[in-house]
Amino acid sequence: MKFHFTVQPYQTDAVEAVVRVFEGQPFAARTTYLRDVGTRVAQQGNLLPVQESYMNAPLLTAESDDGFRNETLALSAEQLLANVRREQSARNLHLSDTLSAPLGACALDVEMETGTGKTYVYIKTMFELNRRYGWSKFIVVVPSIAIREGVRKSFEMTAEHFMEHYGRKARFFVYSSANLNQLDAFSADAGLSVMIINTQAFAASLNEEKSVEGRGGNKEARIIYSKRDAFGSRRPIDVIAANRPILILDEPQKMGKKGSVTQKALAQFAPLFTLNYSATHAERHNLVYVLDAVDAYNARLVKKIEVKGFEVKNLPGTGRYLYLAEIVLSPKVPPRARIEFEVAQKGGVKRELRIFSVGDNLCHLSGGMAQYEGYVVEHIDAAAGTVLFLNGTVLHTGDVEGDVSEADLRRVQIRETIVSHFEKEQRLFARGIKTLSLFFIDEVAKYRQYDADGNAVLGEYGRIFEEEYRAVMNERRDLFDPAYMKYLDDVPAEKVHAGYFSIDKKTGRAVDSSLRRGSDLSDDISAYDLILKDKERLLSFDEPTRVIFSHSALREGWDNPNVFQICTLKHAASVTAKRQEVGRGLRLAVDQSGQRMDRTVLGDAVHEVNVLTVIASESYAGFVGDLQKQMEAELYERPKAATEAYFKGKTVPSADGAVVELDEKAARVIYKYLLQHDYIDDDGHVTEVYRTALAAGRLAPLPEALTPVEAGVHTLVQAIYDERVMRTMFHDANETKTPENPLNDRFYRKEFQALWKRINHKYAYTVSFDSRELVRAAIDHINAELRVSRLQYTITYGGQQTDLDAQMVADGTSFSYGKSRTRTLRRAQGSTVTYDLIGRIAAGTTLTRRTTAEILRGIKAEVFAGYRYNPEEFIRTVTRIILEQKATRIVDHIAYHTTAGSYDVSIFATEKRPSIEAYEAEKAVQDYVFTDGNVERQFVKELDGGDEVLIYAKLPRGFAIPTPVGNYAPDWAIVFREGTVRHIYFVAETKGTLSSLQLRPIEEAKIACAKKLFASLHSDCVIYEHVNDFQTLLNRVMR
Repeated sequence: MKFHFTVQPYQTDAVEAVVRVFEGQPFAARTTYLRDVGTRVAQQGNLLPVQESYMNAPLLTAESDDGFRNETLALSAEQLLANVRREQSARNLHLSDTLSAPLGACALDVEMETGTGKTYVYIKTMFELNRRYGWSKFIVVVPSIAIREGVRKSFEMTAEHFMEHYGRKARFFVYSSANLNQLDAFSADAGLSVMIINTQAFAASLNEEKSVEGRGGNKEARIIYSKRDAFGSRRPIDVIAANRPILILDEPQKMGKKGSVTQKALAQFAPLFTLNYSATHAERHNLVYVLDAVDAYNARLVKKIEVKGFEVKNLPGTGRYLYLAEIVLSPKVPPRARIEFEVAQKGGVKRELRIFSVGDNLCHLSGGMAQYEGYVVEHIDAAAGTVLFLNGTVLHTGDVEGDVSEADLRRVQIRETIVSHFEKEQRLFARGIKTLSLFFIDEVAKYRQYDADGNAVLGEYGRIFEEEYRAVMNERRDLFDPAYMKYLDDVPAEKVHAGYFSIDKKTGRAVDSSLRRGSDLSDDISAYDLILKDKERLLSFDEPTRVIFSHSALREGWDNPNVFQICTLKHAASVTAKRQEVGRGLRLAVDQSGQRMDRTVLGDAVHEVNVLTVIASESYAGFVGDLQKQMEAELYERPKAATEAYFKGKTVPSADGAVVELDEKAARVIYKYLLQHDYIDDDGHVTEVYRTALAAGRLAPLPEALTPVEAGVHTLVQAIYDERVMRTMFHDANETKTPENPLNDRFYRKEFQALWKRINHKYAYTVSFDSRELVRAAIDHINAELRVSRLQYTITYGGQQTDLDAQMVADGTSFSYGKSRTRTLRRAQGSTVTYDLIGRIAAGTTLTRRTTAEILRGIKAEVFAGYRYNPEEFIRTVTRIILEQKATRIVDHIAYHTTAGSYDVSIFATEKRPSIEAYEAEKAVQDYVFTDGNVERQFVKELDGGDEVLIYAKLPRGFAIPTPVGNYAPDWAIVFREGTVRHIYFVAETKGTLSSLQLRPIEEAKIACAKKLFASLHSDCVIYEHVNDFQTLLNRVMR
C-alpha cells in the first residue's frame, strides 16, 4: 500500500507564511565555494560510495573541491521584521516588536497540532525556498532517534509526491559519525540536499577541551568537533558549517533552553536562519503560523477524541495502597514525590494523588487510616527514583503496593478496548478502512514470556486479550454483518495481536526498552526500525494483525493513522505523557488505497469516521480534566472578547483578492452589528445565537460597506476563544452510541399514512374463562414440573502424571483428570428477607390474591418445600407455569375493541440502541432500523431489495397490543406496491420459526391474540401473520 498525499490549503498556508518572510531576496542558486577536502593522506578515505539517497550525485574524489552553499541573506533586519509583521497581521497573530535571531539572521516559529502534517509542511517549505530563492542546504534537527527515524520515513514516503509537483527529489541522509564521507557529498551537491541529525549526535558533551582524541565525553558528540585522520584531518562541524545551512528544528522545546549545551552546539552549525516547528513551543521567537488543537479540531484535521474512564468504587481501605507516580524536581525545593494513596472522606475511601516531602506522615494525611501506620517519608532519592519510609518500605517510580484491584482493572480495560474495536471496525470495514488498536504496557513480561526452552509464550495480558477477544466476538456474533463476521472468523485470535518491543541482540528476546537519561522514552533504533517498516503493512486487510502491544517507552515511534483505540495498561501517567499518548492516534485514517479520510472525501462526516477512543486507567473526569488543562495551556493566546479595539487594525482579505485593514469606523460598525443581532453579549463574548446561525448558514448580512470583507470579519469573530470549545472536544465513550433516527419523508407518504391510520389505535380486551379450570391445571402442572435448585458443590480429584516432560508442563497436561464428586449443601444459610409470596405471584400473573392463594394451597408439601431453599426461583417458576396455563385458555375467549386515543409519532424516536445494531435502510420510514439478531437483519435486507415492497416500518415497542399475558408489540408494518400482491397492507411478526412447539406458550398466546385482533377489526384491509423469512411473507401476499 502507498499513501496518497494531496495538497492541503492549510499546509500551503503554513508554507507561504514562512516563504513570504523572505520576499525581496534575489534568486541565487549554485553559489560555489572552495571546499576543504582535507589532507592528501586521507585521499583514499574521501572516495564516496554511491548511496541510495545520493543516487543522482556524481562520484566524488579528493580533487572535486567545488562546494555549493546557501547564498547569504540580502534583506536587512528591518526588512525581515516588516515581512514578519505582514504575515502575522494577515493571520491575526500578535505582532512582533523585534526580530528574534538566536541562531542565524532570524528564527521563525510555526505552531501545528500533532497529527496535522508538520513534517510534510517543512519538507514542502524546503522545496519552495529552493524554487523561489535558490537555497538548497538544509539540516533537520530532531530531539530523539524515534523522531529522526519518523522524519526519514516521511522523506521516503513523500519523495514521489514532491517529484510530481517540483520535478526533483530532495537528497537526504541521516548523519552518522561512522560515515562522515556523506558530509562531502552534502557539500558538493548543487541540488536540494538535506541532512537529518538528532541532538545526541552533537550536543551531549560540547566541551572544547574534551572534544579531542583520548579525552572523555560522549563519543559521538566528541567526533563531530574533533579532527579525524580518517576524515582528512578535518572537523565534521566545520565541513557542515561551510554550507551556511538553514536549520529546521523539529520539536525545539525538547532541545534545551537558551544558553543550554544543545543551543550552544546548534550555533556551531553557523545557520543562515532557523525555522522552528512544534505543537508546543516553550520559547517564543517570531511566530508566523498557528494551527493549534482547537483550530485543528474545528477544521476536522485530526480525529475526535472520546474517553472511556474507570473508577474503583467501595474501596475497603485495608490494603495499604500506594503508587509512586513520579519524583518531582524543582530548583527551589528538595526532591518531592507524587504518590497516590487512599484517603478517608465522608463519602467513603477515595484515592488521591498528592505531592509529599520528607517528614510527611501518610497516616495523618490520609485522615487517620490505620493501614498507613509507620508510613512517614524518610528519604527521597531523585537519582534512583525511590522513596524510603520509616518502616523500611521502599517504593520505586511506577511501583504499586497493595492494589488488589489491579488485575481486574486491566481485564476491564482490555475488554472495553476490544468492545470499542469491534464497534468501530464493523462500520469502517465496509469503507475499506483497517482498524488498529494500540496497547501501551510498561513491562514486556506482561505480554510475552519465554519458557525453559526459550520459546515465546503469552504473558498475562496476552492471555487475557485472547480470552476476552473470543468472548466479545461470540457475544456479538448475531449483531455483525455476515461479510464482516467472515473476516473475523478467517483470522484466529492468536494472530489478531502482535508485540513490538526492543530486542536483545544476544538472545533475540523481547526486552523492556532502556530509557534515555532523564526521560521515560527510549532511543532503541532497532525497535523503531521495526515499527516504521511495518507502518504500511499494518494498514492492509491482508495483514491479520489488528491489535498491537508495545512498550510505553516506544510511544514516540507510533504515528500510524489508523490507530482508533489507545489503551495504557499501567497506572495514570503524567499529564504530559497522556498528551503524548493521545497524540499517537490523532492522525486522520486512510483507506486501502492510501486515501486520507478528510473533508475532501467525507465532507462534514469526518468526525463520524475518525474517532479516537482512549481507554484510560482512571476516571473519565480525571483523565479528561488533566488533558484539557494541558491542551488549554498549550493553546495560542487568543482574544477573549469581540471589542472595537480587537477589530481595529486587523487586516482581512477582500472579495477581489486585496488585503484591507479595518479602521476605527469599520471596527465600530462590526461591533454594533454583532450587538444588534445578539451575536455577542454585553461583555463581548460570542453567544450561542451566533454559533447556531453560523452552523445553519443563516448569519445576518453585514452592512453593505463591509460586504466585500464579510468572510474575513467572520473569521475574526470565530477566532475569539470560547472555553466551552475545549469541553466539546472530548466525549465520554461509555455513553451508548445512538445515531439520530428521525422519521423521514417515507413516513408521510400517503401509502404509509393509509396503513398507519388503520392500525394506529389503542385497544382494550375482555376475556371470560372458568377460573376453577385454571386453578386445577396450574396445580397439576406445578406439582409435575416445579423443581427448585439447591446449592451444590463439586470436588474434583486429579494428580500429576507418573512421568513428566517439559512439553506436558508447557501444554498443561502434566496433571491427569481423575474423579469428581458433587454434593448438595443441605445446611445452607437461609434467607433473612421477608417475602409477600401471594402478592408477588398475583402481580406477575394478573390474578386475584384469592385465586393465587387457592393455587398455592393445592401444591404438594414436598414441592412447596422448595420455597424455603430458593424463594426467588420458586416465585419465578410458579409465575411462569401459571401464565402458560392461563395463555392456553384465553385465546378462544378474548374479544378486542378500539378505545379513544392513538399513538403519537414520537414513539418512533423513543428507542435508543447502540450504533452497532443499526442497519442503514433504503425503504423504511426511518433512516436506520435496529434489528434483533441475524433473522431480522436478513429480513430487512430482503425488504429493501424486494421490488414488491414500497415502504415499511419497524414498529417501536411503544406500539403495544394488550393481552392477558402481557403487552405484545408486532415487529413490522409493510406497504406493498398495489397491483403486485393480494394484500397491500401487512403487519408481520418475525420470530425465526413457525413451529408452535418451538415458541414458548406465553409468546404463542400473544401472537394468537394479535391474530384475533386484526382478524376481527381489520380483516378487510390489514393482514397480520407470523412469518419466519421474506419468502414466507411473499407466499402469503402474492397473487
